[in-house]
Amino acid sequence: METKRTIACPQCGEKTVWSDDNESRPFCSPRCKNTDFIAWANEEQKISEDNDYTDFMSEDTMNQLQ
Repeated sequence: METKRTIACPQCGEKTVWSDDNESRPFCSPRCKNTDFIAWANEEQKISEDNDYTDFMSEDTMNQLQ
């Protein structure tokens, strides 16, 4: 008997099965997937800035590479 892995939907928290049959994975539904996408598109969500990367890619560093 196969045990199905469940995860919490990142949008609403509802438990959903992690499966190839779920086209909205990791979300529980197309609605949650679209809500998340819209939030990213409107820049309501973003990945926090990584200061090490920002410092590495500073203008001074980029000028030295040229």
